[in-house]
Amino acid sequence: MNSTLSKYIPLIETIGTYKKEYISKDLIAGLTVAVVAIPQSMAYALIAGVNPVYGLYTAIVSTIIASIFGSSKHLVAGPTNAIALLVAGSMRNYMGLDNAYQLLFLMTFIVGALQILFGVIKLGKVINFVSHTVIVGFSAGAGVLIALGQLNTIMSIPIKNSAQMPTTLKFYYVITHLSQTNLYALGLGLMTIAIILICKRINKNLPGALIGIVIPIIFIIIFALEQKGVKLTGNIPSSLPPFKMVQFSMGSIREVFSGAIAISIIGLVEAISISKTIASTSRQKINANQEFIAQGLANVGASFFQCFPGSGSFTRSAINYHNGAVTRLAGILSGVVVALVLVFFAPFAKYIPSPCLAGVLILTGYGLMDKKEIKKVLKVGKLKSDSIAMCVTFFATILMPDLDYAIYTGIALSIVLYLRDTNRVPVKLFIPSQGKDSQIIEQEIEFVKGKVDVLIIQLEGNLYFGSAYDLEEKLDSLVNKAKVFILRMKYVSTIDLTSLDALKIFFRTVREAGGILIVSGVRSDLSSMLKASNLVSDIDVNNLFMSENDIFASSTNALERARAVLNSEKDNKKKSMASNLLESVSNFNGGTHSLNKSTSSF
Repeated sequence: MNSTLSKYIPLIETIGTYKKEYISKDLIAGLTVAVVAIPQSMAYALIAGVNPVYGLYTAIVSTIIASIFGSSKHLVAGPTNAIALLVAGSMRNYMGLDNAYQLLFLMTFIVGALQILFGVIKLGKVINFVSHTVIVGFSAGAGVLIALGQLNTIMSIPIKNSAQMPTTLKFYYVITHLSQTNLYALGLGLMTIAIILICKRINKNLPGALIGIVIPIIFIIIFALEQKGVKLTGNIPSSLPPFKMVQFSMGSIREVFSGAIAISIIGLVEAISISKTIASTSRQKINANQEFIAQGLANVGASFFQCFPGSGSFTRSAINYHNGAVTRLAGILSGVVVALVLVFFAPFAKYIPSPCLAGVLILTGYGLMDKKEIKKVLKVGKLKSDSIAMCVTFFATILMPDLDYAIYTGIALSIVLYLRDTNRVPVKLFIPSQGKDSQIIEQEIEFVKGKVDVLIIQLEGNLYFGSAYDLEEKLDSLVNKAKVFILRMKYVSTIDLTSLDALKIFFRTVREAGGILIVSGVRSDLSSMLKASNLVSDIDVNNLFMSENDIFASSTNALERARAVLNSEKDNKKKSMASNLLESVSNFNGGTHSLNKSTSSF
C-alpha cells in the first residue's frame, strides 16, 4: 500500500529514505533558488500583466505542490517567462474588466485540469510530437516580445491601456515618443542590466537579479528619485497567498479555453524538457506521465490561491541542481523561504523600481533566444523542415495577435512538414554485375537508362497510406525497365493496406507487360499481411522468398531463381551476360565487398 501511494506521491519515498547529510545541501539549494525566484517571480508577473504579488504567490504554491508530486527531484516549478507571455496574450482583452482576475484564476485551473487529464490517459510520449524547433522558434519570438514589451517601462514612457495593446504597437508608440523618456528611470534600468552582467562574469552563482534590484533602491532613497518620475512597484500585501474559490461558468470557460490549451502544452513541454536535461546528468529516471499530473496538480491547487499558470523553470531548476540539491525537499524549501520573505519583508518591496524589473526582463528575453540552437538549425538548411518550422513559429509569435495561435501554427506546420518528408518512399535500385573471381556485386544506380535483364528494387522504411501514392508512381515508372524484377523487402519496417494495394497494382502491371516478379526478404509478419490481403495470389509461389537467418540468403535464392527464369527463356540460345553472371552466386555481395556463400543470404 505504501509503495503504491509513494508511486503517486513521490515525497513519501523521499521522506522514508531521507538522510541527515541531505539537510544542509537541500537547505542551501533551496535558499539560493528562493533568492533568484523572488525578483524573477515579480518580473514575470509584470509580463503577465498582473500585480507582482501574484508572481510571488505562484512561486510559493506552484513550487511546493509540483515538488511534492513531481517525477524529477530537481525540477523547480512556478512562474516562467514563456508561460507569463502566453498568459498576457490570452488575457490581453480581459484585463480591463471587473472579472479579469477571476478569468485568470479560472484559466489556471483549466490549464491544470488539462495537464492532469494528459497524464491520466498517459500522453507522456505525445509531447515528443511537438517539434523541438517549434519550441526554439517560439522561445526566440517570446524573447523578442518580452524585451520590446519592457521598453516603455525602462524608459518610463506612459502608455494608456498598455495591457490591452499588442507588443508591436507598444514598440511603435515608444519609438515615436522617445522624447518622453525619463533619464533617471532609464539610468536605473541600465544599472540593473550592468550589475547582472558583471555578476555573471564574476561568478555565475551570484544572485545578479537580486543585487541588481537592491542597489538601485539605495539610489531611490538617497536621491528621492520617486519624486522625479521613477515609478516604484508599490505596496505588496504582507501575507500568505489567500484561499479564494475559483468562479466557474460556461461563458467564462469558453473565453479562456483556447489560451489554456496552448499554455498547458507549452508548460508540459518546458517541464519535461528541463527534467530530462537535468536527468541526463543526474541519471534520474523521469516519468513523463507523473510529471504531467504533478504540473497539473500544481496549477489546479494554485488556482485557489490567486496564482497564474506556472511550469518548470530552467533557470531555477539548474540553480537548484548545481547548488547541491539532493531531493525534492530543496524545491519545497525554496517555496517556504519565498513565503517567509513575503510575510516579513513585503513592506520593503514597495521601493523596488519598475525600470529595474524591466531591466531584468530585457535580459531574460535576450536569454530566451538560444543562438547556438538557432545557428545549428539554420546550418542544416534554410529550406529544410526544421528551419521552416522554427522561422514560421518565430515570426508568428511576434506578429500574430494571439500567442496561442502562434503555438498552434508551429505545431500544425511541423506535422505537415513531417508528413511531407515521410510521404516519400526510399527506393534504391541495383543491377547485378560481374566482379573479380566470378563474384557477383550489386551496383547501385540512380535510374535505368534502357532495359536490363534483372533489376533489384529495394524498399525501405515505413510504407503507410501517406507514402502510397509516391510508392505507386515510382514503381510504375520501372514496369518496362527489366525482364526480371527482384523486389527486396527486408528493410521494410511496416506496411499498411493502402501500400499493399500499390504493390498489387505493380505486380499485375509487370505480369501484364510480360515481366517476371520475384519477392525476397519477406519477414513472417509481412508474409501474414501479404496473405491476408490476397497479394500472394499475384505472385508465383516459386518467386516468393522469406527472410532467413543467414545473411543475404533470400537474396541469393532470388538471384538463382532469376537465373533459372532467364535460362528457361533462352532455351538453347546463347545466354545473356546477366544470365552468365547469375550462374555464379557462390560469392554474392550486397555492396562493394565480397561475401562467401556460407555467410551470404538475402
